[in-house]
Amino acid sequence: MGRLLGLIAALFVAGAAMAQEFTALARLDPATSGLHEGRRGAVELHLDLSQGVPWRLFHLDEPRRLVIDFREVDWGSAKTEDFGRVDGVEGLRFGGYRQGWSRMVLDLAKPMIVDTAEMSVDSGAGAARLKVVLTPVEAAAFAASSGAPHDPRWDLPEPEVIGVAREQKPEWAPTVVLLDPGHGGIDPGAERGDVQEKQLMLSFSRELRDTLRRAGGFEVHMTRDADVFVSLEGRVAMAHQLGADVFISLHADSLSQGHAQGAAIYTLSEEASDAASALLAERHDRADILSGVDLSGADDEVTDVLLDLARQETEPRTEVLANVMVNSIRAATGSVNKKPRREGAFSVLKAADVPSILIELGFMSSERDLANLQDAGWRASMASGIRDGLNAWVIEDKANKALVRQ
Repeated sequence: MGRLLGLIAALFVAGAAMAQEFTALARLDPATSGLHEGRRGAVELHLDLSQGVPWRLFHLDEPRRLVIDFREVDWGSAKTEDFGRVDGVEGLRFGGYRQGWSRMVLDLAKPMIVDTAEMSVDSGAGAARLKVVLTPVEAAAFAASSGAPHDPRWDLPEPEVIGVAREQKPEWAPTVVLLDPGHGGIDPGAERGDVQEKQLMLSFSRELRDTLRRAGGFEVHMTRDADVFVSLEGRVAMAHQLGADVFISLHADSLSQGHAQGAAIYTLSEEASDAASALLAERHDRADILSGVDLSGADDEVTDVLLDLARQETEPRTEVLANVMVNSIRAATGSVNKKPRREGAFSVLKAADVPSILIELGFMSSERDLANLQDAGWRASMASGIRDGLNAWVIEDKANKALVRQ
């Protein structure tokens, strides 16, 4: 593993040195890029770019993936099918990752590690080709070579210390709201034709942010304000960093079975309230895996116990928030699900000391909901409903805190 990570670091530095003279985005040429079968079970990936860029790659296990990062690639109109299919690669995804960074992820059907990886640059035209050769290895060798390299530009902040009480805010202080547009970058979320959930939610979040700021009394932030990927842990960490008073994750999923339509409000629970909630929570959590996040150190039973203790105070406040929000959205739009209050194991709602809800604004699998989501007037009504819900909750939450102190 040490030799491979050393190779990765060298490649990244070399790529950065080659690309220092370039400033514009590197454009992918899908016509000459693709996957190819090599000798003795090897797989080759060719990526033709308009110019050289800094890059790095690494393996992740469980499930097996190859991750390639770039600074930065314009994928244009390229689609997954443009790269072709080869034995050993089950799937391929690409898109934005961090601001200024792009990512490609290959799902590996069998253990294969990088044998050679090289970016060559035409000294005249400046065009570049990245060629990566993967060769089969034993599962143990693949596992030993896996893991994301340490890089402070990519690592998450240190976990929030649990059990340290926050300072009491003065009554006049604004309510800090963190809006979380679902998905983003390499993770498009639900798709319906050319419409992607990540873009719908980013647009709506900006509109909701403006609505809340005009109302006064709110300090509003967003987990992303561009088409970039933010890990689930990163979204929760941001709520702690900002000292958020409330966290609202915004989605518009698609269900292949049933006829779900209308808004629904989700709160955190390990026991899903229904099969659809369990399916959605699993899909949301899988986004981190699909986007190439290393989850090998995510489990910590001691931390889970401390988090559960911290949630004992937060959960009742969250329940009030969710119930108030259902009523406000119903009054503003008349468009709520027949079962508007639901629960699920959504990792994005696990900020232990921040009341957190997930709002499904509607379902892209519903013709009516999709039309609503694309209608500016309906979105304005939905934003007003969420604003009214937050205002009502702030008043009730402050009243309940005063009763507790007495």
